[in-house]
Amino acid sequence: MDNLTPIEIVKELDKYIIGQDNAKRSAAIALRNRYRRSRLSGELQDEINPKNILMQGPTGVGKTEIARRLAKIVKAPFVKVEATKFTEVGYVGRDVESMVRDLAEISYQIVKKERIESNRGKAEILAEDRLLDLIIPKKKSPFNAIGNIFGQPQNKPANDPEEENSYEEKRRIIKEKLKRFELEEEQVEIEIKENGPQVMGMLTNMGMDDMADNMGEMFNQLMPQKKKKRKMKIKDARKILTEEEAENLLDNDEVKEEALRRAENYGIIFIDEIDKIAARNGGNGPDVSREGVQRDILPVVEGSVIRTKYGNLKTDHILFIAAGAFHIAKPEDLIPELQGRFPISVKLNSLTVDDFKRILKETKNSLIMQYTEMLKTDKVYIEFSENGIDRIAEMAFHANLELENIGARRLQTIMERLLEDISFEAPYDDEKNILIDQEFVNNKLDLSKGKNINNFIL
Repeated sequence: MDNLTPIEIVKELDKYIIGQDNAKRSAAIALRNRYRRSRLSGELQDEINPKNILMQGPTGVGKTEIARRLAKIVKAPFVKVEATKFTEVGYVGRDVESMVRDLAEISYQIVKKERIESNRGKAEILAEDRLLDLIIPKKKSPFNAIGNIFGQPQNKPANDPEEENSYEEKRRIIKEKLKRFELEEEQVEIEIKENGPQVMGMLTNMGMDDMADNMGEMFNQLMPQKKKKRKMKIKDARKILTEEEAENLLDNDEVKEEALRRAENYGIIFIDEIDKIAARNGGNGPDVSREGVQRDILPVVEGSVIRTKYGNLKTDHILFIAAGAFHIAKPEDLIPELQGRFPISVKLNSLTVDDFKRILKETKNSLIMQYTEMLKTDKVYIEFSENGIDRIAEMAFHANLELENIGARRLQTIMERLLEDISFEAPYDDEKNILIDQEFVNNKLDLSKGKNINNFIL
């Protein structure tokens, strides 16, 4: 974060998101403020709360992408939830604390993956030793410990020096071959862990997170994980054994502690479709459950302690980013207490023709690049001319005006229709070069014949 100033953060976001400068600036400042807070004294740190952000704008203009890319820049734990899922069964939707438990789980997986990668070098050596023992097992010691306790004579066979030397030489040769990856195609039999019961997954899907966690711990204690033997190539066995050894080297308590620390101080929770739980009739009639969900979300955003399977997690310094289209409801329709917890409000604009052009040409791993590279695998080489890109952008813009405005997602639909025949007929007998220009776009979508664009977009 030392070099990630707000200006640098915005430059990084510009690689993936076109326009929406105000939203990117606010997000960059919020991210930098976390770094600034981390450099303060402990007492002052506790007093500084993140400035949560409320994004307003139509779908497909970059709200989720800004939050997701923000988290990726600093490898922060990130969770996206739909506010509407908490109203699925009236008051008794999946409880709102589940988003914090999901954040703890993601944070744990991030830290665990990092620790496994840092242990990989040691794990590969240990896995290689295990492979060696499977190919040429170690000799068992003839020493009889129980007999020694009761004074029984030890029947130690005389060691044959030649046999010993031959055995050690074989192990040394095999070890060298394993290091040089010369035995990767040979077969070996190893024990692998079987998947445990799926009860916990079903309970989690039903919203019973606490019960799933408790039952998971109970099953682990009462039913040790079973193992089964499988034959496989050494190259596959090496991967499995390396992963096992890397996990065995983990200090799980330290991983849990670090996961909670990261989630508390660097976690980002993105609450989408928050406008769908805004009460438009003063909290009366059908809107009563929506206001109930807002009041359930409020203490989580305000700051509370949530129990997770990795320990208690404080939400005081988690950055919350809420977003919604707000076509019907307005931000003012949210309860005042919740409005006050999102002090930064930014509006995202609908995309223009120029925005669509820039999305197609300037973004990293753009749609044009994706389709070009995919078709190259079948020796189909497509090239987009400037007027072809202009025509695609114009069609996306007008389709959003005539139909539902789904933002940049409209480009995916148009590109799929545009290249449908090429993708279906590939691969061809010979290499094929195709120019996607204005004429090609019009012909493929039959616009030159005066047909309605609606028939070809959705």
